[in-house]
Amino acid sequence: MAGRILCILFLVSCISCHKKTREITFSPQPLLQRDLKDIQKRGYLEAIIDNNSVSYFIYKGRTMGFEYELLQRLASAMHVDLKIQVIAGIDEALDKLNKGEGDIVAFPLTLTQEREQYLSFSNALFQTQQVLVQKKPPHWRMLPSDIVEKKLLRNPVDLIGKEVHVKNGSAFIDRLENLSAETGGEIIIHEDSADAETESLIQKVALGEIQYTVADQMIAHVNELYFPNLDINTLISLPQQIGWAMRKNSPELLATVNQWLAEVKKQGIFQVIYDRYFNSPRFLVTMMSPDFTSLKSNHLSPYDEQLKKGATQLGWDWRLLASLVFQESNFNPRVESWAGAIGLMQVMPETGQHFGITNLWDPNQNILVGVRFLKFLDDYWKKTVMDDRVRIKFILASYNVGLTHVIDAQKLAKKYGKKTDAWEDNVGFYLTQKSNPKYYRDAVVSAGYCRCDGPVIYVKQVLQRYEEYKIRINA
Repeated sequence: MAGRILCILFLVSCISCHKKTREITFSPQPLLQRDLKDIQKRGYLEAIIDNNSVSYFIYKGRTMGFEYELLQRLASAMHVDLKIQVIAGIDEALDKLNKGEGDIVAFPLTLTQEREQYLSFSNALFQTQQVLVQKKPPHWRMLPSDIVEKKLLRNPVDLIGKEVHVKNGSAFIDRLENLSAETGGEIIIHEDSADAETESLIQKVALGEIQYTVADQMIAHVNELYFPNLDINTLISLPQQIGWAMRKNSPELLATVNQWLAEVKKQGIFQVIYDRYFNSPRFLVTMMSPDFTSLKSNHLSPYDEQLKKGATQLGWDWRLLASLVFQESNFNPRVESWAGAIGLMQVMPETGQHFGITNLWDPNQNILVGVRFLKFLDDYWKKTVMDDRVRIKFILASYNVGLTHVIDAQKLAKKYGKKTDAWEDNVGFYLTQKSNPKYYRDAVVSAGYCRCDGPVIYVKQVLQRYEEYKIRINA
C-alpha cells in the first residue's frame, strides 16, 4: 500500500515533465479525404485492429474479440460490411489510417495530448491504468506472501537504472519518460520492434527473457491467467481514457461513432461485451484451456490435418476449406440439419451414397465425401468460369443450395445480357432473384423457386472468414 501511495505522489508531483523528442514514423496528417458518406457508398468500414488475445482472435474457428464484436455492431449500424486489418505496430496503424488504408484504428489506444494533434479520438470506451509486469520470485508458491511481496518492485524509484521493454510507439514510452523525470533518475526504456506485441513482451517476462514490461491493466489481467508467475499489481499511471482513432478530416464518421457508442452504452450492450472479455470468470477460465487455439497455437479445429489433405486434393488453401466447414457445422461432427444433412460438412445421405460412403457421422469419411463433392463442382464450373477466384464463389453457392439453382442463375444472366462467368451483379444477382415469379417462372429456369439470398450471403461469409483465417492462421 505504501508503495502505491508513493507511486501516486510521484505521478502528481510534476505537472510539466521533460520528455525526449521522439521521431514521428507515421503520416501526421490525413493524405486523403474520406468520410461517412464515402464509406457508406463504398459499402464497407475498414478497421485496423490490434493483434492481441482480447481485441481480435479466433477460437474454435469463430472470430471473436472485444473490439471485433463492437466493430461488427458499428458496421451494422452504419449499414455497411466490416473489413479488418490486423496490425501489431501502433505507428504503422496510424500511418495506414492517415494514408487512407483504413477508416478507424480500433486499438485500445490511450488518449494523449500528443496523439490528439494527429488524430480524432472517439469518446472514451473505458478507463484503465498502466501496470508494471514483473516475474514473481522462484518457488513463489512455497514462500510466505510477505516474503514474495518484499522481492517485488513496488516503488517507482526502484525502476531507476532498470531496463523496461515496451511496445514500439506505445503510450507506455511517454509514461516511463515522465516517470524518469518525476523520480529524478533514468529508467532505461527499450522499444522493441514495431512487430512486437505487448503480449509477446509479457510472455518474455514470464519466461525470464526480460525483466520488466508495461501493459494496460486489462490486457495484463488476461495474460496473468496464462502465466500465474507474473505480478501485475504495481500501478505506474493514474486512470487513463481508452478510445478509437479516426482521421482529423472524418468528422461525420467521428460523430456517428460517438452517437453509436452512446447508444450501445445506454442499452447495456457495451457492458455485456466488456464483461464477457474482461470480467467473466467463466470466459476467462475458457481462455486458459488448451483448445483456446488461436492465442497460442496455429490450429483451427481437431480436424485440421484431414482438412489440409482434402484441400490439397482440391488445390485450395486449407483455410478456405476450414471456413466452409465452420460455416456448415461449427466443426461439430454430430450435427444434423432439419433437412437431414449430416456431420462436419453437412453431407446429404444420398450424396454419401453416390460417392460410396455410408457412415457420414465419421469425421474422416464426412470430409472425404465433402471434398469429393466440391471436386465434382469444381470440375463442372471449370467449363464456363475460368477465373479461379470467381469460380470459388460458384462452387460455394452450389455446395450450399444445389448445382441446378446456380445453373438457373447463370442462364438468367445470359438471357438478360449479363456476364455468365462473373458473380457480383451478374450470376449472384440472378440467384437472389429466384424468389421472384418473374424469374423463377422463366422458361430457362428448371429448378423453380428458391429463397436464394441465403446462398449469396453464405458465399460472402465463407470468404470473409477465410480472409480472417489468413490473418491469424499460417498456411
